[in-house]
Amino acid sequence: MLSVCDVTSDIVACASCGQRNRVRATAAGKPVCGKCRAALPWIVDAGDDTFAEVAEQSSTPVLVDFWAPWCGPCRAVGPALEQVARDLAGQVKLVKVNVDHAPRLSQRFAVQAVPTLMLIRDGHVAARQAGAAPAAVLRRWVEQGLAAPAVH
Repeated sequence: MLSVCDVTSDIVACASCGQRNRVRATAAGKPVCGKCRAALPWIVDAGDDTFAEVAEQSSTPVLVDFWAPWCGPCRAVGPALEQVARDLAGQVKLVKVNVDHAPRLSQRFAVQAVPTLMLIRDGHVAARQAGAAPAAVLRRWVEQGLAAPAVH
């Protein structure tokens, strides 16, 4: 996982062939395995200074997780969100925002409870929900948000 300060790249193992791949946090397009061309999960961190580049300028729809390390439901939903990102590899980018390290983003998006999830498409919030849920429920929510017409 990338740190808030390092938005350059992360190493991701391909689920199909095991090849280790460098995945840039701000790359154009969608990450694929350099060996077998399978879609790779895209999971990165962002903060006040990197969110615009990492999330809002992404050509891939972005699932944003506003979370905090002291929040029990946040820690519980984290693995479910990572599973959704793996299941929907090539379709969505998971961007994790620690609200303790990103007060400007928390204020800008009026995050009053954690976890708060948002789906961003074409730089705009397409869907939003607060609270934890199982991976299957989260996946359906993301898929519905991806299927809905874009709103600007």
